[in-house]
Amino acid sequence: MNDKQVRRLAMSGVMAALVFVMTYLPKVPVPVTGGYVHLGDGMVFLAAMLLGPMGVAAAAVGSALSDLVGGYMAYLVPTFLIKGAMALVAWKLYKPGNWLQTALAFILAEAVMVAGYFAFEAVLYGVPAALGAIGPNAIQGVAGVAVGLLCATLVPRLKAVTK
Repeated sequence: MNDKQVRRLAMSGVMAALVFVMTYLPKVPVPVTGGYVHLGDGMVFLAAMLLGPMGVAAAAVGSALSDLVGGYMAYLVPTFLIKGAMALVAWKLYKPGNWLQTALAFILAEAVMVAGYFAFEAVLYGVPAALGAIGPNAIQGVAGVAVGLLCATLVPRLKAVTK
């Protein structure tokens, strides 16, 4: 491995840890499904913006680790897939310097999250409970978009520091 690859791998680990911390610590419980609302989605977007495809892996791993440590074993694989898909959508659609396209990328990524958890929770708990979780997931999505857009303003500076 060359120096650039080592730095990129290390940054991926740091981003996975940041996604984990922001998903695990500041959480608001959702009684309908036993889940929680958190700010980790903003870090999912930051990982995608900073690291591209490696950010997809960091987002998936960091989010899944939160479920593992938090005791949400049933959500481990779905979270890995859903948060990875979110990061992938954000990475593919994000355009540096284009606020509107960035906002749309994040909104679409959050729609993937809401739809993904709805589908999983409909199977796990039934459609009524899954419908009840759409509101809290949408609130989490709005918070994720807001945090992601704030992070987008920092990305040029962060990329300069991480090079």
